[in-house]
Amino acid sequence: MSERDAPGTREKLLMAAFEEIHLHGFQGLRIDRLLEKTGLTKGAFYHHFKSKKALGYAVVDEVIARMIHDLWLEPLQQSADPIDTIGTALSRKTDILGEDFVVLGCPLNNLAQEMSPVDEGFRQKLQTIFEGWVREIGAALAEGQKQGIIRSDIDPAEAALFVVASFEGAFSLAKNAQSVRALEIGERQLLRYLETLRP
Repeated sequence: MSERDAPGTREKLLMAAFEEIHLHGFQGLRIDRLLEKTGLTKGAFYHHFKSKKALGYAVVDEVIARMIHDLWLEPLQQSADPIDTIGTALSRKTDILGEDFVVLGCPLNNLAQEMSPVDEGFRQKLQTIFEGWVREIGAALAEGQKQGIIRSDIDPAEAALFVVASFEGAFSLAKNAQSVRALEIGERQLLRYLETLRP
């Protein structure tokens, strides 16, 4: 069986591309460096992806979206208490994003800042992830209202957008400062805000 048909070859390319994009940005992604890193040939690459952009789109759809799903969406869908679940997600970010998350930043936010102004395909794909994330937090908060564990006077959709914006904003400040302190402060204040949503 050739390398281009071998099981896992596509996933190997995706994960290596994700790492390269997280380190250097999409525009800094070089296919020759990716192939050197994976030990694969151009033929194997083009068997799975017709272009660098197609690879980038697949990284968004299949790697970054999966990270948000695993860290946020799936736990929220099964949540008995959305505030506790959000707190758990904040504490688990290193498990999903890796130890270098402060230095490298949030991969979703990084790509949004880099590519949304210059490529509509990236912008739409990233927006779909952001909207799904906000929607799932909002749905969990709305369900919490029905259960009587979230105040009835809050707007779940607006609160959800604020949660995501606060988290991503703290991430950006921490990355620029190359210090975890801004993220710790942002998360601490976000958790305090979330506690005010309880009756």
